[in-house]
Amino acid sequence: MDKIDLLRKRREKLLASGSDIRKQISAIVDESSFIELDAYSFSHNDFYDEDTAGEGVVTGYATIDDTPVYVIAQNVKVLSGGVSYSNCKKIVKCLNKAQETGYPVVYLLDSLGVQVGEGVNVLEGMAEVLSKASDLKGEVTQISVVLGKLYGTFALLTANCDFNFMLNGSQVAYASPLVLSAVSGKNLPASDVAGAKASKYNGLTTFEVDAIEDVREKLVELFAILPAYADSVVDTNDDLNRAMESLNEKACHKCIISAVFDDGKCLELSKSFCPEVITAIGRVGGISVGAIIFAGEENGVELTLNNVLKIKDFAYFASENGLPLLTFVNTAGIKADLTTSNSPVMKEICNLISALKSNVRLSVVYGKAVGLGYTLFASKSLGVDYTYAFANSHIALFSGAVSVAHFGDVREDKIDALEEKYAEENADPINAAKNGYVDNIIEPQFVRPYVISALQMIVR
Repeated sequence: MDKIDLLRKRREKLLASGSDIRKQISAIVDESSFIELDAYSFSHNDFYDEDTAGEGVVTGYATIDDTPVYVIAQNVKVLSGGVSYSNCKKIVKCLNKAQETGYPVVYLLDSLGVQVGEGVNVLEGMAEVLSKASDLKGEVTQISVVLGKLYGTFALLTANCDFNFMLNGSQVAYASPLVLSAVSGKNLPASDVAGAKASKYNGLTTFEVDAIEDVREKLVELFAILPAYADSVVDTNDDLNRAMESLNEKACHKCIISAVFDDGKCLELSKSFCPEVITAIGRVGGISVGAIIFAGEENGVELTLNNVLKIKDFAYFASENGLPLLTFVNTAGIKADLTTSNSPVMKEICNLISALKSNVRLSVVYGKAVGLGYTLFASKSLGVDYTYAFANSHIALFSGAVSVAHFGDVREDKIDALEEKYAEENADPINAAKNGYVDNIIEPQFVRPYVISALQMIVR
């Protein structure tokens, strides 16, 4: 048989076995940009007595909105997307290329676990993949897209990635959701245990999307903000001196976003996990930034183990991606309850300090900065380059109620008067400013021009 004809027949067979996953790849990358690597890798599975076409994984390179990327896509049509040793070797080879070039990696994941009959070999193979993916952390942007069911050790890839997309109906878990539910004495549907709903507990989902086309849309937005793939400063059509008069009446996290970000928009990450703390990326005055925005309304956010972990991870992400860290502070410090006290929250706060100090930082106290809330997110001694405070913000050692509780002999008829005096005199941000700890007390409506001016000084 003619070698060209033979190649064509082999290619047709290969494309037939992976037509669905190649369609998924095409929906994400630029048209006709995907170049496959190691397409003709085959191994034999003795348990099923059949060849593993392409090792059950499609790898290659492409562009997304002209940004070069490497693609690793599990082919669920081959042995249920089962992971094999050869499969792992092919993935590691692609990851090595990504490490050499610094281009992002996009994983399309869909697998029920390891291929039966592989033995310990596949465990070593998965260890190689996880080791290499760990090496890339902080050096190469890694993005996972869970297409269907992702069970077993490879679920850890999603946790290692900078961004994880969950398609509508997809599931990710280190064990079968049915087993996890049964062992816990419950009868929950798999979607509750391993679907996007579970992200409010495990924090795995960065974005929940309805279709694969939505993944591309989000990636285009991401690459347009991150300095590694776009200019860190661009021209903006939004007025640099734009004011929002309503902020003088009431400030909330939503109106802060509208007032500060260009066109009032940012890209929120991990929305369902600890929603009281918003982590987002966007542009302010054309400058790429990472932002932490505390919600909490008038009470302020109380710090717990989970939201401290969310902030810490985001602070490291901002540092690794060269994003100045902009924090809108409204926190009353650590939550005072036994659940928080009995968690490793204090250890993680110490880790958070290291993460925060690795960033160029700008803080705006728009609500409360009480106790540790001030120390972590507004203090000069922990590396904040510029600190602003709204004129009606609250900066204090502790809240009025707590301060009186520290003095057990205070007459009951004086408590209200003392709390009022404390709130009015000692919690006034002027007291922090007069000692040089706050750079300026600002009228809330003018927060955008103040933030932009500071960013222009600290971004090179």
